[in-house]
Amino acid sequence: MRAPDFYLDTTDSRDVVLKVATRGRQILRNPIANRGTAFTLAERELLDLSGLLPSRVITIEEQLRRTYAQYSRSPSPLAKFIYLAQLRDRNEVLFYRLLSENIEELLPIIYTPTIGEAIERFSHEYVGTRGLFLSIDRPDLIEQSLRNYVPDPDEIDLVVVTDSEGILGIGDQGIGGIQIANGKLSVYTAAAGIHPRRAIPIVLDVGTDNLGLLNSDLYLGEQHARVRGEAYDDFIDAFVIAITRQFPNAMLHWEDFGAGNAHRILQRYADSICTFNDDIQGTAAVVLAAVLAAVRLTGVPMSQHRVLIYGAGTAGVGIADIIREAMAHDGLPAEQSYDQFYAFNSRGLIVDDSAGIRDFQRPYARSRAEVDEWDVANPARISLVETVRAAKPTILIGTSAQPGTFTAEVVQAMAEGCERPIIMPLSNPTSRSEAHPNDLLEWTDGHALIATGSPYGTIRHGEVYHTIAQANNALIFPGLGLGVSVVRATRVSNEMIYAAAAALAGLVNEYRPGASLLPSMNDLRLVSATVAMAVAKTAEEQGLARTPLNNPINDIYQRMWKPEYPRLEVVNRDE
Repeated sequence: MRAPDFYLDTTDSRDVVLKVATRGRQILRNPIANRGTAFTLAERELLDLSGLLPSRVITIEEQLRRTYAQYSRSPSPLAKFIYLAQLRDRNEVLFYRLLSENIEELLPIIYTPTIGEAIERFSHEYVGTRGLFLSIDRPDLIEQSLRNYVPDPDEIDLVVVTDSEGILGIGDQGIGGIQIANGKLSVYTAAAGIHPRRAIPIVLDVGTDNLGLLNSDLYLGEQHARVRGEAYDDFIDAFVIAITRQFPNAMLHWEDFGAGNAHRILQRYADSICTFNDDIQGTAAVVLAAVLAAVRLTGVPMSQHRVLIYGAGTAGVGIADIIREAMAHDGLPAEQSYDQFYAFNSRGLIVDDSAGIRDFQRPYARSRAEVDEWDVANPARISLVETVRAAKPTILIGTSAQPGTFTAEVVQAMAEGCERPIIMPLSNPTSRSEAHPNDLLEWTDGHALIATGSPYGTIRHGEVYHTIAQANNALIFPGLGLGVSVVRATRVSNEMIYAAAAALAGLVNEYRPGASLLPSMNDLRLVSATVAMAVAKTAEEQGLARTPLNNPINDIYQRMWKPEYPRLEVVNRDE
């Protein structure tokens, strides 16, 4: 029986073996096999590479210096993104080595915010990309397409899928959403050591309502309006059935689905398969970690805090749900905890007789009888500052993408009601942030406890240097995926999400004046390992683990792949 041209054994991430059956230039075209000028002279002779590379053999460290210099010379963030994508498709190990050693610098390029421009420009800048493209117009090809991508079901731990309707802050981007799936998987690998060959990025091409794309001759997706209703649901069902049949050990990660579908899809499958929505659960977990650290500083029990969610969409309601779970851990009954929340949509404060309330928002609606007692200008559209004055929230969270809405009037009204207001303007990018942390510190005389969606670094107020926490999902989802894969969890439970958030919060020393409420992005490997440990242990305690933890620290560590050239084993083609 003929051996495959390349076979990578990734079952032990500490001793990765690459079996090579092909020879010559074909090796240099394969990103996982190619190591370019790092091939030794003996390897070049064995693999028929003699004369195909410059004479000198150099180390991966020397290659790293050259690639970093080339990256640095790229003239714009998008050019840097394209350079890194081409490096990944040429030499995968070198790409991940560069990323892992410069994670804080490169993360805004391979992930938010630069990836937004790369998604918008996908069809215009197309030079080939990895990933799987599944069309609603050809549902009969789903299973064959999965087999075409990877024939061995045991090789896959993770599937990241998007339908591109709710991409970041830029909305419907059609087939370009494949880039967000690739970006997520790059972070999974750099932060948690998920081997890149054990994961699949997928875009579900269901059409687009973006008229700019539909009218572009260069657009590469299906050129019709976005399919909705029963046909859409049937396609999602067919996709889930095919994924769970072909990759029974994989976690299915939903990414950037529209608000109308994200909660509905998660609720439909959460109890039957191993699945996770990063926009709902990942965002919620990282925000909860920052809230837990801030609450410790206030000295006020979690169950006594009042929370205002400004922007109760997919992410906002997900945050509210997990904070309610934290309140339950603090002894507050689940139904009673709804009374601690005030939620806003585009029409203002959500009241039980408001128009346009989505099903997932309704539990957070305030009663009309309650708000009728407030002093407001227009009872049909109660403003943010009116709500702050009446409700006296202690935690203010922004997921609205409405810049500047946390005004001095709003923040000062909040500060009048509590000594250490917890304020989190989470909308990305910075141009959409509800407030700048410098203003929040100024308006609260340095008392605000702050986390943001964008990176702001360190800000001086008076004699104190405040390190502003960035509530980046990369602090949660890589470790969650690693923990799930180590024990081959059958589901992702709410308790596992909560355990991930609590583990992240446990890494924070918030008592130093001005300290960040979250760990640094430079510590992502440590963070991911810690989160993975908590997730895996919780899965085992709940009876959701198919593989037991024998030595938890070692089990986690051994699965975290390091970007090093694998040991080569040269085999004959007919073995």
